[in-house]
Amino acid sequence: MDIVKFVKLSLGRWRSQRSAHHLAFAHFEAVTSTIDIVALAQDNPEVVNLCQSYQIDPKLAISPFRMSWEGESDWDEQEVLKGTTVLVPIPDSNTPNKGCLLRDQGYAETIPAVGNYTITEDGTFILQTQYDRATAEEKIWFATPNLRLRVSLIKTSEGTGVVTASFSSEIRSLKG
Repeated sequence: MDIVKFVKLSLGRWRSQRSAHHLAFAHFEAVTSTIDIVALAQDNPEVVNLCQSYQIDPKLAISPFRMSWEGESDWDEQEVLKGTTVLVPIPDSNTPNKGCLLRDQGYAETIPAVGNYTITEDGTFILQTQYDRATAEEKIWFATPNLRLRVSLIKTSEGTGVVTASFSSEIRSLKG
């Protein structure tokens, strides 16, 4: 699998159930959310601006997309979790199953971020991102075309200790 196929399989509306263990707080959290993933054109102004902010030629962008989410947590039932981010894959020209992923908002910290991805032989997308105060590792794979599974680890900035571990099952909303 390459990044084009991975993104194409990911497009759509997903219903997500996430279980997170916040080890630093000795707390378990359940989150339900709706995730929308839509394709963006290579010449979309947000894609172009994001590429330019990292001095990357926008023509190198492959299958850019926007991910938006809205959900609820049992940790703080008053707060609605929502956001949106633009994601721009830039494949490695020498190794098609590897590259970097530009984001205008990161996962572990809500700042612009660049992660490095690898897609394994079995189709697992692995993303590692170094932030100012943490390191994030995400693995996403498809059990079926309409069922995605995701494991995320937030580690200390040195990558030696796990702060948060989560598992998500994401089911595609089918029309009809």
